[in-house]
Amino acid sequence: MAATLAPGVSRKLKKVLETRTDSPDLLASLGALSTFYVQNTPQARRNLKSSVEQRSLAINRHFLDASLPAQKSLDRVEGEVNALSDSWKKIEEALSSCSASTGDIISTTERLQQELEVITQRQEIVSCFLQDYQLSNEEIHALREEDIDEKFFKALLHVQEIHSNCKVLLRTHHQRAGLELMDMMSVYQEGAYERLCRWVQVECKKLGDTDNPEVSELLRKAVLCLKERPVLFKYCAEEVANMRHHALFRRFISALTRGGPGGLPRPIEVHAHDPLRYVGDMLGWLHQALASERELIAALLDPEAISDSGPANRRHSVREGDSSKGESDITSVLDRIFEGACRPFKVRVEQVLQSQPSLIVSYKLSNTLEFYGYTISELLGVDTALCNTIWSLRDATQRTFFSILKSRGEKLLRYPPLVAVDLSPPPAVREGISLLLELINTYNSMMVSASGKGLNFDPVISAILDPIIQMCEQAAEAQKSKGSLARRGRTSSDTSGNKRDSISVDAILSKNLSTSFLSAESSSKVYLINCLSAIEEPLMGQEVATSYVNNLRSMIGTHVRALAEKEAESILTKCGLSSKMSYIKNYSSTNSKDDARPLADVVETSPQMLLECLKAFYGLVTGTEGSLPEFEQLQVPRLRSDACYGLARALAEAYELIYKAVMDPKNSYPDPRSLVKHSPEQIRTILEI
Repeated sequence: MAATLAPGVSRKLKKVLETRTDSPDLLASLGALSTFYVQNTPQARRNLKSSVEQRSLAINRHFLDASLPAQKSLDRVEGEVNALSDSWKKIEEALSSCSASTGDIISTTERLQQELEVITQRQEIVSCFLQDYQLSNEEIHALREEDIDEKFFKALLHVQEIHSNCKVLLRTHHQRAGLELMDMMSVYQEGAYERLCRWVQVECKKLGDTDNPEVSELLRKAVLCLKERPVLFKYCAEEVANMRHHALFRRFISALTRGGPGGLPRPIEVHAHDPLRYVGDMLGWLHQALASERELIAALLDPEAISDSGPANRRHSVREGDSSKGESDITSVLDRIFEGACRPFKVRVEQVLQSQPSLIVSYKLSNTLEFYGYTISELLGVDTALCNTIWSLRDATQRTFFSILKSRGEKLLRYPPLVAVDLSPPPAVREGISLLLELINTYNSMMVSASGKGLNFDPVISAILDPIIQMCEQAAEAQKSKGSLARRGRTSSDTSGNKRDSISVDAILSKNLSTSFLSAESSSKVYLINCLSAIEEPLMGQEVATSYVNNLRSMIGTHVRALAEKEAESILTKCGLSSKMSYIKNYSSTNSKDDARPLADVVETSPQMLLECLKAFYGLVTGTEGSLPEFEQLQVPRLRSDACYGLARALAEAYELIYKAVMDPKNSYPDPRSLVKHSPEQIRTILEI
């Protein structure tokens, strides 16, 4: 058993073991100890404490030696601070003695300073009163005698300010002074406005001397001042309108007859032989003149409004009420200016319409007039003389255009063409479609203003195509009537026999050599379908004709179905089954009655009669005794296929009805399989449906 340590040693040992050797303080202490503890001998370890104390003593002694110069410097600073303190006390004593001797002077100076401030305030009040309520001699001279210049407008503005200030003065106890000053300023103001109005009228008369006058800044300011007097402003606006009215009329007549300076540009009437260019040049000149006149009038009458002369956007001043009033003034003046150009323009356009332009030219003229009608109305306003003239001429042009179309349609209906042998559309159809396509190209390429809407093209399509379709229908009816007369003649020449002769397959087929030849009614329908198809196909890619094309497609579908049903009825008649179908349908409707007579006992639907008719039907369907119509004269393959399919489906449905009636035990057919050798599905397969 190990010997136990003494308690004191144990504590020391425990303390040593618990000491952390990696603490910063311990490391720093050991680092400092290593600088002077160089030998690790027993003697050195015993003298460690004394060595540390000697080291500390040396450091303190070194510190004292180093701080001795600083201590001496601080002693010198202390001496200087004491000297400054003595000097400050001497200065304070001197100032105290001076303050006692100059007190009277300071009090006198303060009193005089206060009196000066009071006088200065009174002087400022008097100056402000004179500035706010009196005119200077220079301003009075500028208002009455000097030429109109910037001094005049400054003086006039000052008069207006004084007049407004007097209204404030009337609300105080100085009402008499306010009234006297207001009367005096009113005399100055009215005289200045009358003088300004006369000057503006003189300047406005000069605006009519040149084609493109420039408005001076002084004139703009004068007109802006006259807006305070609406009556005087109206006189000036009327003067401007009259001057520019005569100037524009001269310019328009000169542009029509003489052209520009030196003959360039050439006179507009040089192109009178070309109606479209002639009218377009006149409208273009009026539009250009309107833009320049609007810019001139806006700069003169409404200089505060920032106007954009473009057709889409127009910005006005911030004050909406003033802006609308200024716009109304500009519109009325421009309306008066362009009144003079309305009559010569209208006379020349009416002369163009009286010269009976072509259909295309009439339509283009209508589009051109409508485009400029919308464009000019944006700049000039809707209810103005020039716009009303343009719209009336547009209406006259449209009447001329539709009158030409109406005459053309009446001529087509008066003399319908004969139906061709191949049932192809007449040349009038191709001519009408060509004309319509040209009009559509014109419509698609025509100019449309930002706010204007394109013309409704449906009336144009109807005016061109409706007479053509009516013409084709008349020709088809004539063809059908001609065929009915021929058929009636052939029927009357046939030998008559007993009503119920026995029918054979040869006898049935001998009535017509081939069923591929169409009847007169079917030929008329084929002809009408060809005509409608010739109208529809060129228009299918045109967006403006979408509605009309849909109507044509519906009409064509109706005629194709009617053609297929008519040919199916004709084939059933030739086979002798048509009359049998009525008995079968009537029997089917009365099948629920117990006393209904079986079909086998009816003479028309007897087995022998049905056998001969069905043999003829099988011969036609299979192609051994003839062929079904293939509608070769239909010029559109898709419609030809639809007609053949409709015919085959009608025949298959009729056969299915006969098949069900024969196979029905209630009809008492002895051997139904010998009558109907093919099922409805087989017939559909043979007919390829």
